[in-house]
Amino acid sequence: MTDTSKNQILLHYKDEYDKFRGATNPPIYQSSLFIQETSSNHIEDEGYVYTRISNPTTAVAEEKLAALENGERALCFSSGMGAISSGIMHFIQKDSHVICIETAYGPVRNFLVNYLKKFGVEITFVTGNNLEEIEHAMTEQTSLVYLESPSSFIYTVQDLSEVAKMCKKRGIATIVDNSYATPIFQNPLDYGIDLVVHSASKFLGGHSDILGGVLIGRAEIVDPMIEGERALFGAVMDPHQAWLLIRGMRTLDLRLMKHQETALTVAKFLEQQKKVARVFYLGLESHPQYELGKKQLSGTSSLISIVLDYPEEIINQFIGKLHYFQHGVSWGGYESLIAKVTVDKTQPGVPDNLLRIHVGLEDADLLINDLKQALEIL
Repeated sequence: MTDTSKNQILLHYKDEYDKFRGATNPPIYQSSLFIQETSSNHIEDEGYVYTRISNPTTAVAEEKLAALENGERALCFSSGMGAISSGIMHFIQKDSHVICIETAYGPVRNFLVNYLKKFGVEITFVTGNNLEEIEHAMTEQTSLVYLESPSSFIYTVQDLSEVAKMCKKRGIATIVDNSYATPIFQNPLDYGIDLVVHSASKFLGGHSDILGGVLIGRAEIVDPMIEGERALFGAVMDPHQAWLLIRGMRTLDLRLMKHQETALTVAKFLEQQKKVARVFYLGLESHPQYELGKKQLSGTSSLISIVLDYPEEIINQFIGKLHYFQHGVSWGGYESLIAKVTVDKTQPGVPDNLLRIHVGLEDADLLINDLKQALEIL
């Protein structure tokens, strides 16, 4: 296949119909091990031995993801945190220093601050809003800069190209969580980032029915992790989950366009409401990094956060009055969700009374009317 547009990668890349007896979807190789025949055949040639190391179904998902991110290799994990913790561990050693965005995903902060401290790893949190701040945080022990662009909750954007240049000069590795943008809206490897991570549970899967994570990067970084961190931690994605991931990715570009279109309409409505103190959405010109966002991303996704300056019981009543926004902690699926953000007081960038909204695939008018009637109680 010569057409490697993102749509064609999602629909057909590495499906190999001849290999799979003409099946339009690759089969689920639901097997823990592969017998090593002495005669020559495709399983032996491809080197499959044990699913904790690799599996043919999972390999199809990985090759699609690597192509989407313009990377050489991708590895699928059993969860987003399985991928993230493996990626971080790959670049650190005892007494390393890590720089991390202060509004990073809560479990990532927990892993860095509370788990890695037993190995003497030091952590410095930065806003990521300016390069001088990141450079000032660097020490001789800094081995990794961990980014989320856009970040969790308030969707701050880091200048990926400039951060990557700064880190490469000092031999410091970089990881970017690209779950918000997906490979459709942003490709951090193109900006010089070393490793990209995704929670496949979100947009990549898209149906709220799988857990998964992905790491993507150059072969020299990713290949040692096949029998290194992923195999040793036992965090490999199973073949059925990989098949569901492939299924979900078929419509990724179409879903994202719908999410984005509706989310922008909803965000503009919320920005006009006097009862809403603040709206965070990267697609709004009021976002402080709107221009950098336009430069780095080709789309703005589904996530909106709002601040309601009301007592907790009133905010709970607002959430309870919603019909189409269900209360749930995840995002990226077909359904619209709203979640109260529990603010860690060590995260100064996250305001109090913050609600995160995931705009699903429902019609914009339906969702706006739902928000309008719930806002009436405030």
